[in-house]
Amino acid sequence: MVNRLSPLLWHLMPFLRWLPRVRPADIKADFLAGLTGAIVVLPQGVAFATIAGMPPEYGLYAGMVPAIIAALFGSARFLVSGPTTAASIVLYSALSLHAQPGTSEYVTLALTLTFMVGVMELLLGIARMGALVNFISHSVVVGFTAGAAILIAAKQLKNFFGVEIPRGGHFHHIVYHFGTQIPNINWYVTAVAALTLISGIATKRFWPKAPNMIVAMVVGSMAGYFLNGIFGPETTGILTVGALPNSLPPLSAPNLTFETIQSLGDSAIAVTLFALTEAVSIGRSLAARTGERIDGNQEFIGQGLSNIFGSFFSGYVATGSFNRSGLNYQAGARTPLAAVFAGLLLMVIVVLVAPLAAYLPNAAMAGILFMVAYGLIDFHEIKHILHASKRETAVLAVTFFGALFLELETAIFAGIILSLILYLEKVSHPIVVTRTPDPRLPNRAFSSDPDLPQCPQLRILRIDGSLFFGSISHVLEAFDCLRENFPQQKHLAIICQGINFADISGCEALEREAEMRKAMGGALYLVNVKQGLWDALDHCETLDIIGIKNFFQTKKAALHAIFQKLDWDICSHCDQRIYLECKQIPKALDEAPRVDPPDTSKRCAG
Repeated sequence: MVNRLSPLLWHLMPFLRWLPRVRPADIKADFLAGLTGAIVVLPQGVAFATIAGMPPEYGLYAGMVPAIIAALFGSARFLVSGPTTAASIVLYSALSLHAQPGTSEYVTLALTLTFMVGVMELLLGIARMGALVNFISHSVVVGFTAGAAILIAAKQLKNFFGVEIPRGGHFHHIVYHFGTQIPNINWYVTAVAALTLISGIATKRFWPKAPNMIVAMVVGSMAGYFLNGIFGPETTGILTVGALPNSLPPLSAPNLTFETIQSLGDSAIAVTLFALTEAVSIGRSLAARTGERIDGNQEFIGQGLSNIFGSFFSGYVATGSFNRSGLNYQAGARTPLAAVFAGLLLMVIVVLVAPLAAYLPNAAMAGILFMVAYGLIDFHEIKHILHASKRETAVLAVTFFGALFLELETAIFAGIILSLILYLEKVSHPIVVTRTPDPRLPNRAFSSDPDLPQCPQLRILRIDGSLFFGSISHVLEAFDCLRENFPQQKHLAIICQGINFADISGCEALEREAEMRKAMGGALYLVNVKQGLWDALDHCETLDIIGIKNFFQTKKAALHAIFQKLDWDICSHCDQRIYLECKQIPKALDEAPRVDPPDTSKRCAG
């Protein structure tokens, strides 16, 4: 009975798989990695909450319970969940239209959106839709992240330079308002922000093992403290974040009224898709380094439960963090227990150091967010996409500029839709090429060189791409072109090793071609048929229409059988001797005109 229940228990509680195997040495390594992660999330949590329009402490709360739940119920060993830049800025973009950021109404909407995202993630995991994130192009993620990074920096211009810029607005609005405020720049505030930024960059450059964000926070706080002490806060205008509550995350509850759920529906879908993409892609990239595989469906469940629990423990949308997950791996984590320790230790640290946030200037936070924004832009990957593919460049551009000038969720949807459109456009044009033996190659291997002579009676095609309703039009055009321009080639053989499957439209297209070839006095032959295509043809009863004798496993067997059906009188007057089988027929001794090969200047199907 226990053995029968084990797979179910492992599915419901995946931590039962690895927890019993944790050794004392693993606990020590995971504790140290968790402590490192808990320290690093302090400045990040406050920064991300600022981006999200939430009170600063909510960024820390989002790194506590959600991180623990995601580690216990997910499948990625090194993934650390919590607040992230992308999730924070999408949250701000979605909710700032409904409530004033930082208010209790705004916080309630954030908790509600978090709960909705968690439920969607959980349902997708239970429905085993883990492959859904594969439809979100990598270029969408890169473009969105780059656009969001620039938007983050733009939204912090007011805190970096101490000027007044209206909340909300798109990138061009923010830049315009900042331009009008240049004469009013507060140089005290700017000095604090600049010192924070410079100290963070210098620490990362010359002392890479040190936590550069914490160093930058300390430098910025000290600069603000001394400037306020010398000139007075009335003169400097340097404002601070204020003391954070030194307590564990309080219980909270989302507002699950119909009106609220309806107003947040579109935003919840966008946040869900992006959060899952971020979590699964990070988990896969880290798992690849150790040769492991993660269960996408289980990761969906883990992320969903983390957000559902988080919404009741004052946490906003959490997902996999690239920075903290990478740091967790580099710090020597061995099991998901490291992420559990990170969440627990963060609770202890917050209780001890939260009051110190009273000395943290908003300008210092702006400097830190400038560093965060710059680090989000993957210049190397952007350059690679620009040089590698025009299609992916278009997706990147649409998502990037959409993030700057449209709503962020709109940018995500636009990028995803364009990716799917370009993909469908590509697969709707399968490669159709003519194949013929090439005497210049070893063993007269088949080639697609269009200048090679063709058999007067037989055309051999190779199709690379599935036969479905979207691609049939392209394939039928190739068939029609061949029949119109090369009517003497009554026999058509299709090499099918590049065809994975066919739907009803694909089967009907092959049936149509078989009937037309038969009416011409020839036939249609299929070679190297894969199991998926065979099953589809069998289900649609296409095998009977084409004729089971017209299916061959190898080109050699196909040529041997097809050769028996050719008009040997025509073969005897052909000088090309394209196939080895042609040598069996002696050349004609009469004076009948020789048979010319098909005119290769007429191009059909490659």
